Amino acid sequence: MFNLRAEIENREWVPWRSFRIATWLGWQIESNWTDPFLFAVYSIVKPLASALILVVMYGVITNGDFTSPLFPYIYLGNAFYMYVGAVMTGVSWSVIDDREHYKTLKYIYTAPVDYMAYLIGRGVARVLTGSFSVLITIGCGVAFLRVPIHVAAIDVPLFGVTLVIGILLLALLGVLLAGLTLVLAHHAGYLGESVAGALYLFSGAIFPLDILPAWLQPIGFLMPITYWLELLRRALIGSVAEAFPTLAGFSNAHLLLILLALTLVFGVVSVLVFRLCDQRARALGLIDQVTNH
Repeated sequence: MFNLRAEIENREWVPWRSFRIATWLGWQIESNWTDPFLFAVYSIVKPLASALILVVMYGVITNGDFTSPLFPYIYLGNAFYMYVGAVMTGVSWSVIDDREHYKTLKYIYTAPVDYMAYLIGRGVARVLTGSFSVLITIGCGVAFLRVPIHVAAIDVPLFGVTLVIGILLLALLGVLLAGLTLVLAHHAGYLGESVAGALYLFSGAIFPLDILPAWLQPIGFLMPITYWLELLRRALIGSVAEAFPTLAGFSNAHLLLILLALTLVFGVVSVLVFRLCDQRARALGLIDQVTNH
């Protein structure tokens, strides 16, 4: 009886153990491919190169008008959008990594592992590296490009709550894409990048949604990332972000409620889609398939 009770209690912790170990494994994969110095240089140069491309494009289009409120609007949107590529794409790419590069996915499935918790844990490792990129990008923007962020004016509670909700949302979207990756026969590795690219256009990351054609704008309003980026901007630069007309009619509380509601909806859909795809992958024997790698 004692052993049965201990076994039941042990099984209750399987998701947590899976999450914890996957986080450690993800960090090892992300950071252990080279020596620490080269990894640090790469982590600094990569986000700065991405931000520099945006800055040059903006400077050419606006004739160097970096004093316009539009510049911090798009600069911060681009900076925080790095989380989308890091977390959402990173979670779905874990399937490709384990199934096709290391060929260990079938062993993970046969081990006492909660695979959904494992995927989210792999995403947490991407959060750590992504956060470093975001901090470097914003820090350089404040120091060299005069992005108007003042520490005393930051709405810390709003920023913290919004950031956590957004990262959870991105992890759940990554789980959805991971489920689809399990059952795709070809080119599954491009799924995360394709979705991230589409969301970059429709989430108001680098320009307000009212620039889009009227028939495309509803897509942006249905995307929770739209409200996530808007709240992050407002938490850091306040009235500058609120001056843009697209979401100016919504208070911070309204935007937060919308973000929470959409996160809940997309979260439920993500879990359901993942479970359906997982069952189909098991039924069709796709767990150990090798496609185009």
